Amino acid sequence: MSAIGNLKLSSTKRPTAMPAVQLRRNKLAKKVWEQIQLAKAQQSGTTFSVVRHKTLRNEDGTSRNVELHKRVRQWWFVAANGKLCLNVRYGAKLIEITKGKSTVEVGTTTELVPTLEIIKGAVEAGELDTQLEQVSGAVAAAFKH
Repeated sequence: MSAIGNLKLSSTKRPTAMPAVQLRRNKLAKKVWEQIQLAKAQQSGTTFSVVRHKTLRNEDGTSRNVELHKRVRQWWFVAANGKLCLNVRYGAKLIEITKGKSTVEVGTTTELVPTLEIIKGAVEAGELDTQLEQVSGAVAAAFKH
């Protein structure tokens, strides 16, 4: 028997565009990853920033690549009761994790990274798709005016 005979073949075509829900999941998962890296950096006493590469044109017409550092704003804060709390954001909008509740009470800084990893897993599994749909609709509506 040939080696190709052992493979499972199909006639599936590659999609030309990613579904909007998957794009939103990927965007939020990337932002949660940035928060995880920021939390790890703060716990170890270092700094974290996202590096972007931008091509700039000089006056003589040549171009050069420049590294730009984007500051990452933390999503967590200390509440009035002294506990560490966390908001999940999509752009500038808060995401309601459950109806009427947009804040996760973390407790201490040692629990911050595991909590963010749980949220990232939930985003990638699609558990926050309806909330992302509502928030992205509000963000899109703000740009239409």
